[in-house]
Amino acid sequence: MRIAALALCGFTLVVTAGPAIAAGCAFEAQGEGRVAAVIDARTFRLEDGREVRLAGIEPVYSEKPADRTSALAAIVTGHEVTLAGEDDTPDRYGRQPAFVYLDHSDTLVQGLLLAQGDALVSATVTSKDCASVLAAAEAEARLAKRGTWADSSVIKNAESADDILAGIGRFMVVEGKVLSVRQAGATTYLNFGRNWTRGFAVTISRRMIAAFEAAGIVPKSLENRKIRVRGWVEARGGPRIEALRVGQIELLGEN
Repeated sequence: MRIAALALCGFTLVVTAGPAIAAGCAFEAQGEGRVAAVIDARTFRLEDGREVRLAGIEPVYSEKPADRTSALAAIVTGHEVTLAGEDDTPDRYGRQPAFVYLDHSDTLVQGLLLAQGDALVSATVTSKDCASVLAAAEAEARLAKRGTWADSSVIKNAESADDILAGIGRFMVVEGKVLSVRQAGATTYLNFGRNWTRGFAVTISRRMIAAFEAAGIVPKSLENRKIRVRGWVEARGGPRIEALRVGQIELLGEN
């Protein structure tokens, strides 16, 4: 059995066997090409002019523009890549979302970035097997404190509303204990602060409740439990993350 290893920056991380990676993110082929240039932290241009955006991940935030592209550039520039995905419909900017493999192998570019700590799992992947592959790579980097995980502040404390509020418009990972679960109209609020209007909260719309419950996450049962949530931070009085997908909420082992 072949072993697919993520080998970069002086370390080797064995993620899983080659067939498991292929099965985990086994989507329809969407073409091939050679990478001509990197545009941003998760977007590159092929020699034929197509722009490709890496699916399933979010880039880590950096104040330095050069740092936002260096990790991806080091991996893909000049390489042949194979594209795969659930849908090859370009986004509104004309970029093709895809899972990207290097040089006709099982080496997943998203997995490499996650294993280095240079990306975060976005929780947008609908395939459970593929989501597990990405989550495992991120977890390994987190435990080894690689890349962004070397800074303990990358995971925000849900009790520090001002710290989270400073990241409005950014993708964040937040941990904390849910103090209360309340419903207002068509929205369920997971409140992490005693002041509901100013503390951090996760919102779940009524149309998403069935999906969470089917996955074993009953919102009311989260009261007094510690969770990890990821998503885009908005300001609605206090900082908010809207949970649009089940993968955004993770029960932590301390419960």
